[in-house]
Amino acid sequence: MRLTTKGRYAVTAMLDLALHTNSGPVSLSDISQRQGISLSYLEQLFAKLRKQSLVTSVRGPGGGYQLSRPNQDIFVAQIVDAVNESVDATGCRGRSDCQSGATCLTHHLWCDLSDQIHDFLSQISLEQLVLRQDVRIVAERQNHEQYKNSKESLKDKIDASIIN
Repeated sequence: MRLTTKGRYAVTAMLDLALHTNSGPVSLSDISQRQGISLSYLEQLFAKLRKQSLVTSVRGPGGGYQLSRPNQDIFVAQIVDAVNESVDATGCRGRSDCQSGATCLTHHLWCDLSDQIHDFLSQISLEQLVLRQDVRIVAERQNHEQYKNSKESLKDKIDASIIN
């Protein structure tokens, strides 16, 4: 099964955005801190997500990204597709050259599985994920850790300015 880091990170970042949508635009640096995804990687992903009209950007102070439509109208498969990712269970990456340049005996089985997975992900909205209790528990932990880390960082900066 090939759902690479790109697809996983895109879904994770979009879910983070959906969870924090009520507090206005969300900065990529906040998502980066909470999810442990590099800022430059998020910038690349969000350029693709914006191009597919899944997010919009807000410039200026307090700017960031927001979902372009309601949580219930954005599905996991759309996010995966937006970053040019495919859910592929074949060994040949869908090229039909699995067996010395020809289609192998089980190629169509794995293609059917890939289609089933894509169909499954097409039925899961960000809203459904946001409402899950297990997702909310993890999000609360991440928010607490981010708050704690930013508070410690601020204390370190104040201590450093006092010393200098």
